[in-house]
Amino acid sequence: MVRRRATKRVLLHQRDMPESFYDQLAPGRFRSNPATVGPWDKSLQHGGPPAALIGRTLEQFAARPGLRVARISIEILGPIRLDELSVEVRMVRPGERIELLEATASAGGRTVLRANAWRLRTEPGRSPAISVEEKPPALPAEQPPTIFFTGAESFPYGAALEWRFVEGNYSALGPATVWTRCRIPLVSGEPISPLCRALAMVDSANGISAELELKRWTFVPVDLTLVLHRHPRGEWVGMSARTLIEPDGVGMSFTRLFDQEGYFGRSLHTLYVTPR
Repeated sequence: MVRRRATKRVLLHQRDMPESFYDQLAPGRFRSNPATVGPWDKSLQHGGPPAALIGRTLEQFAARPGLRVARISIEILGPIRLDELSVEVRMVRPGERIELLEATASAGGRTVLRANAWRLRTEPGRSPAISVEEKPPALPAEQPPTIFFTGAESFPYGAALEWRFVEGNYSALGPATVWTRCRIPLVSGEPISPLCRALAMVDSANGISAELELKRWTFVPVDLTLVLHRHPRGEWVGMSARTLIEPDGVGMSFTRLFDQEGYFGRSLHTLYVTPR
């Protein structure tokens, strides 16, 4: 496995971070805070916070007891600038037991994300429990500050999550397994839901399992699909991620998702890969 040389540069101090990823200005309108910024450009958001924000909207829309999101599929329609985001949602397929929602997020008058979510009715005891008996890796003890990509050693989104690696890391090529928790709320003044914790983390799957040097290659996700056979529990969520790339410039990153009680789902990215 090819390894990147580690760097001694570290992240922004936690005291420098905003109080949240977003501030709500009005229903469906949010100010994007600097904590959303990713490693590529100081004017562009990482995909994790916007994905979590659109997940929050889908989760809260016309919420009814017993219904939960079982799958979210998000199309990433272009770069997401550090700008005000407007989120809209509508019911596509209503139902008492199964319903389909659609949501969009816009910035600067342009739609940047489009998402669909299936919400399914749950009833305790309706089906037998058939699950993975394998236990996820144990949560490691606190680790030194995370070393990120060479050439992008410090970026706000990276500092806004705590990363505890079990296998691999950002500064090494190849598969990786990591535990994470959000250091700040998604939206100011409200707790972050377990679903949104997973969405804030999982867009990093192609980053932690990168197979190519960030300085020489672009490997951009064009979508994110998350399937949850249950919702995560607790503040810590983790993923085991791997990336595969074909010689024609198309790739995929896929994960197994877990919390301290076991595995709860999987995710998948489609990647556009090209030299810089």
